[in-house]
Amino acid sequence: MLSTSSTQVSGSTSSFISDSVGTGFNIVGATTSANSLIDFHGWKTLLNSADLETDPITELVRVYREVNASAKQDPNVLETCKAELVKLQAGDPENLAIWQQCIDVSKRGLQAIYQKLDVRFDHWLGESFYNDRLPGLVDEFLTQGIARESNGAICIFSDDTGPPEEDPFKVHREDGWTDNPAIIRKADGGFLYATTDLATLEYRIDQWKADQIWYVVGVPQSLHFRQIFDAAARWGKQGDFRHIAFGSILGEDRKLMKTRSGDNVGLTDVLTEAVERAAKAIAEKNPDLQGEEAAEIAEIVGIGAVKFAELSQNRLTDYVFAWDRMLALQGDTAPYLQYSSVRIRSIFRKLDAPFDASSATIVLEKDEEIHLVRLHLRFGEVLPVVLEDFRPNLLANYLLELARAFHSFFEACPVLKSEEPVRSSRLALCELTSRILSQGLALLGIRCPEKM
Repeated sequence: MLSTSSTQVSGSTSSFISDSVGTGFNIVGATTSANSLIDFHGWKTLLNSADLETDPITELVRVYREVNASAKQDPNVLETCKAELVKLQAGDPENLAIWQQCIDVSKRGLQAIYQKLDVRFDHWLGESFYNDRLPGLVDEFLTQGIARESNGAICIFSDDTGPPEEDPFKVHREDGWTDNPAIIRKADGGFLYATTDLATLEYRIDQWKADQIWYVVGVPQSLHFRQIFDAAARWGKQGDFRHIAFGSILGEDRKLMKTRSGDNVGLTDVLTEAVERAAKAIAEKNPDLQGEEAAEIAEIVGIGAVKFAELSQNRLTDYVFAWDRMLALQGDTAPYLQYSSVRIRSIFRKLDAPFDASSATIVLEKDEEIHLVRLHLRFGEVLPVVLEDFRPNLLANYLLELARAFHSFFEACPVLKSEEPVRSSRLALCELTSRILSQGLALLGIRCPEKM
């Protein structure tokens, strides 16, 4: 199963679950969580219904930001927001109706984003789906002695079974090790992410029989997931739980990437700009491409460039997001790999008849041919390694190496002008390279156009 952390969307792929699409960009702000502290107050006081209908995600983010700013300046606003959340969790009809409408419009906006990313899901289970499970979960933790009351809140403390330096419920301060509990119910009766994450984990194990649960969430949440996994084990929930952490995206000033107003960069804005920039670059390189064909290629190249910029990095490393470098036809980019594939396909368009690579006899005469074939053979070795430590950058690096080897081969080894059987052999090498590039990019969620 596959799911995202903010909306807990699920899609069937195998017997594991993964949380979050794993992009460092802010996909939808905090508005996809119907349990957000500010959604209900903002919905009742600031929402523009017309804007919500035309662009739901943008409007929800606007409301979130405005109320969040007000809450920072006025403690009364924050208390109002908290009270609205408690009302939802207590089953208030008005807030439940808002919650349902928020889910509906959020899904509509999210689907548009995921459609661009070519991401599909089988199940959409928002955070509030688990609301009715939260009181019983807290009671069960109290009954089993996993949690206890502290200053009116219900907290999970350490069970003191391991060394403190490995205990997520301990923290070292100046006077030594002290408690670092996880709150699962606040003194005002409200629940937190720890509560809903535990309820989510329980549901996935009990209902979906998940063997593995993967959470693709940023490095700053590492402690949170250590506490969740520890608490789940003490609760008796068994499985292979992984936090697949990733680093931050930096602007060209090497600071956290922000808009001019200081807000997080929205993924929708990034995708739109990537497609626009790709369209401009393609028009300059190949002005004969026009209309729908040019628009489709720009979409493939722009979206692919964003994906590759993210997936080609070591996931724990902060990296600089630079538009010109990301969309370049030379260098470590998706457009370079896509152009390599297009270049190969153009060879076969020059043939008078279809070519059957399976009937060709491979004849290796030059070092460039031998090197290319060796890289072909490595494809099957690279794929399992990618999953060992969740490192798609290994596949990305392999594809770049393969593309560079092909260009060296193509420059040193004439294909169409060669005599048989060398001609067919080199055509077969071109075909195999094309297949691997296309399949490898497809595994990264990136398509290859026929032209560029």
